[in-house]
Amino acid sequence: MTAPVVNAVINFSTGPSFAQALILGSGILDTNILSDSVAVIVDVSDRINSIETTRGRTALSDQFQTGSLTLRIVDQLGEFNPQNLLSPYAGLLDPMKKVQITATYSGVIYPIFSGFITSYVTTYPREASEDVAITTIQAVDAFRLAQLAQISTVAGATAGNLSGTRINQILDEIDWPATMRDVDAGLTTLQNDPGSNRTALQALQVCTESEYGALYIDASGSFVFQDRGVTASSIGGAVTVFADNGTGILYNNASWTLNDVLIFNKATITRAGGTAQVAINQASIDKYFLHSYFLNDLLMQSDSVALDYAQAYVASRAETTIRCDAITLDLYTENYNTGIIAALDLEFFDPIKVITTQPGGSTIEKTLQIFGTRNSITPNSWKTTFTTLEPVIDAFILNDTIYGTLDYNVLSY
Repeated sequence: MTAPVVNAVINFSTGPSFAQALILGSGILDTNILSDSVAVIVDVSDRINSIETTRGRTALSDQFQTGSLTLRIVDQLGEFNPQNLLSPYAGLLDPMKKVQITATYSGVIYPIFSGFITSYVTTYPREASEDVAITTIQAVDAFRLAQLAQISTVAGATAGNLSGTRINQILDEIDWPATMRDVDAGLTTLQNDPGSNRTALQALQVCTESEYGALYIDASGSFVFQDRGVTASSIGGAVTVFADNGTGILYNNASWTLNDVLIFNKATITRAGGTAQVAINQASIDKYFLHSYFLNDLLMQSDSVALDYAQAYVASRAETTIRCDAITLDLYTENYNTGIIAALDLEFFDPIKVITTQPGGSTIEKTLQIFGTRNSITPNSWKTTFTTLEPVIDAFILNDTIYGTLDYNVLSY
């Protein structure tokens, strides 16, 4: 069996870019970054003890969270001892240096995680010899940097900006490279930026919520902003099928859940300077009791757009059915080519169908979207777990109009 090859690289240069420096007269344009010295880049792939990565969205908050990495490496020479002046990394072992995890399979390099080191922790396991230390590197993705950056005014952020323009303006405020962004234009026009003191991440998330879009850091380390048209239509893409009955990619485990956690039958959406816009599904309230959702101080320009948001939110969440919360793939399964490619290639919002055979011969079948990825890797094992949810928007909004079927008798006032 051919398994993917994991690669772990630490980049001791400063700045957000993960690319190697481009020295004038050498390097590759559009790949390297311009600099006057080459970064110290260390490949620690042959010293990996274990890797854990987590990226994804929290269902209840409807927001993507800061991704994290735990990289344990075997240090036989004391090179990751910050007081070892003979270490090749002497003077370089500082927080906020860059680390990347990739995988190579069938000649293709897949990004797994790109982030910034927050700590180095060295331990001496009792079962190991005295000449071996384990250095655990903790890292987070660029959401953490946006959370640490305080802003007030945003240059150019005036009324009428589309949400994607505003996202770019905020990223400009923290000097985030244009080459590390994938930003949709957006469908919602915004008010003037409030100019209040807040973190860059808070400002970005308010714009995203005003759009009813999605903001996350991808596996290569770039900010990605998707507008509501993209998030709503993405469920219509090519579906990858996972099944335990031979009709799709075999999986190691699937977790099915039926609960009320994602039910919301009353939504109150208020824009800055506007009045509260409320959508209610009385049939859902009668069935499940009241489940309320609130968002305040959004930046859409009109109350009618805020009402569209409230109606679409309730339409998407007034009912519930059984869902597959998570599906785990074992990349060390024999003859698992399609499973390995799916584990390495699928990203947020990609649609998947999960089929599980039940005792007695019945099946559970559901089409969902990927909203989280977790990798657990050692030299002899690799498991990838996708967390999944139903689409963010069932009835999507375009140019202040709701398209699709509002299935649940939405009432607004």
